[in-house]
Amino acid sequence: MAATRSEQDWGRAMSPIKIAILAMGGEGGGVLADWIVDMGEANGYVAQTTSVPGVAQRTGATIYYVELYPAAQAEADGGLPVLALMPLPGDVDVVLASELMEAGRAVQRGLVTRDRTTLIASTHRVFSIAEKSALGDGRVDSDQLLAHTAKAAKRFIRFDMAQAAEASGSVISAVLFGTLAGSGVLPFSRAQFEATIERGGVGVKPSLKAFGAAFARAQGGDDGEPAKDVPIAAPAPQPRHPAVRALVERAQHDFPVQAQDFLLEGVRRLIDYQDPAYASLYLDRMAAIAALPGNDDHRLLRETARHLALWMSYEDTARVAALKTRATRFERVRGEARVQPGQVLAINEYMHPRLQEICETLPGGIGRWLMNSTMPKKLVERFTQHGRVIQTSSLRGYLMLRMVAACKRWRLSTMRYAEENRRIEEWLQRIAATAQRNPELAVELAQCQRLVKGYSDTHERGIRNYDTVMRAVERAGTALAPATLRELRDAALADEHGHKLQAALAQHALA
Repeated sequence: MAATRSEQDWGRAMSPIKIAILAMGGEGGGVLADWIVDMGEANGYVAQTTSVPGVAQRTGATIYYVELYPAAQAEADGGLPVLALMPLPGDVDVVLASELMEAGRAVQRGLVTRDRTTLIASTHRVFSIAEKSALGDGRVDSDQLLAHTAKAAKRFIRFDMAQAAEASGSVISAVLFGTLAGSGVLPFSRAQFEATIERGGVGVKPSLKAFGAAFARAQGGDDGEPAKDVPIAAPAPQPRHPAVRALVERAQHDFPVQAQDFLLEGVRRLIDYQDPAYASLYLDRMAAIAALPGNDDHRLLRETARHLALWMSYEDTARVAALKTRATRFERVRGEARVQPGQVLAINEYMHPRLQEICETLPGGIGRWLMNSTMPKKLVERFTQHGRVIQTSSLRGYLMLRMVAACKRWRLSTMRYAEENRRIEEWLQRIAATAQRNPELAVELAQCQRLVKGYSDTHERGIRNYDTVMRAVERAGTALAPATLRELRDAALADEHGHKLQAALAQHALA
């Protein structure tokens, strides 16, 4: 453990203690800053805190900045110190980050330096808007982020503080405060830290519990890499329904064990999405893929099983309505909002269905009639020009969306199903034909389903890019290399407007 810096050490340095806190909205960053200020003022320090709010990350990341200066030293200097209003690159002693990406932002801003800064950060992730809105997998690699951050700091203390807060029934600010105390980087004792929490008078008991656990962890030298979770094999499902049990047994007996995890998950997903008969169609299609050549390593089987299940469970209005009214979703929202017993939770959903989506939800004949009509079409378009907010936590809003979710009973007769099913069949036929001559290229074709996702405008853009790539595959014919198709797919996932895809097509003379 690093030695505690004494007041005399800070005084001789003739410089304030400079602390930056990077936290997201609702995580108690302001409370943490206030605790540090209160502790300093109660123990002979001049203290100042400022904050700079931002909206670039998740629910709005804020930088809180605290400076502490010994009052005795200020008197010896002949007056009060002039404290800064914001942190400067290369001039911060301690950085506290409530999430791993926030630690990375601190490094990027130059607030963390190798010769000076102690960095205390939680290793859990709350994905940024840019990560979640990417067409492909836009997540930043956490291992790389940890490695780069560790190189930038003089000392790096990290563990999953969100989990520690949840285990203590408290908030992450209390865990950060306890880790700060346990690090020994500030000239205050544990008793002085704990007295600060007690003076706050709110949530004292759980905050002290979280503080104590974090203090012990920091004292134990938890500066290394976080332990990796050991994957535990999921137990084989034991369904009670005869039709479901028959599907599970078929997946386990008729397919290689290397692909059964994806197949069982696909069966589960499609039963939930539609019914056992629809899941049986999935296994029929996968049986044809399993019979193809080039399946010795089962990679083609696994990739097709994964992406076929995703495509067959495409997101239409009935699916979206069902997901938004599930009990598990209400429980998750209540947990994220930390709703206490006796509190009322209101969930407002913004819905903006277009005419096309309404027609695609109706039975095929009615949907086609409405799409091709004149006055009824204009009337529906008039009422769908603007979105509306539906409170799914109210009885009226909940029942409204449950009625939409019930439309899945005629899903297989809708316009949308006919179109999606046609594309799926063409995709499977293309995979089968390609596997006869180039199994590696067939795997890349299977992964092209990644381009088709979401609903509304997102789905339209994905389909447009998918069709563009498939036309390029047809033009290239047998000369197409797996690496080239992978490059085209990655380019299509790189931006939603397709500019990078067009550039890649031009580069390979496939435009």
